[in-house]
Amino acid sequence: MAALEKAASQDDGPIASINVIPFVDIVLCLLVIFIVTSAAIVRASLKVELPRAAAGGAKVASTLNLVLDRGGALALDGRPTTLVAARAELQAAVARNPAAQAVIAADRTVPYGKVMEVIDLVKGAGVGGFALDVERAPGSAP
Repeated sequence: MAALEKAASQDDGPIASINVIPFVDIVLCLLVIFIVTSAAIVRASLKVELPRAAAGGAKVASTLNLVLDRGGALALDGRPTTLVAARAELQAAVARNPAAQAVIAADRTVPYGKVMEVIDLVKGAGVGGFALDVERAPGSAP
């Protein structure tokens, strides 16, 4: 009998801990949704037909996005720009973040020489690493 009274008195006390596991689950779900939608928002701003490659590498987390559209117009992070203005912006970005990376996306109809001009621009501005954006060919392994 004494044991039953002792067990009942232990359950009557105030709750001393808070369960944060549901909160962490919700925050992680929101983080995943944010990551997935942010990539789609940036890409949706400019329409470019990327060349296809069966052995395309993994996506690179970039800080600078350069896009050459079908007409050969250059855009830096979604804003139209010229080669001279882009060089100044890239140099400023490298001054802020020496580990800055760039991703170059060009429409498949853009001449190879124009793409090389953008690559030279990126290297000349001091960007440490860059990648060429491609679209995976259908049926290729991830």
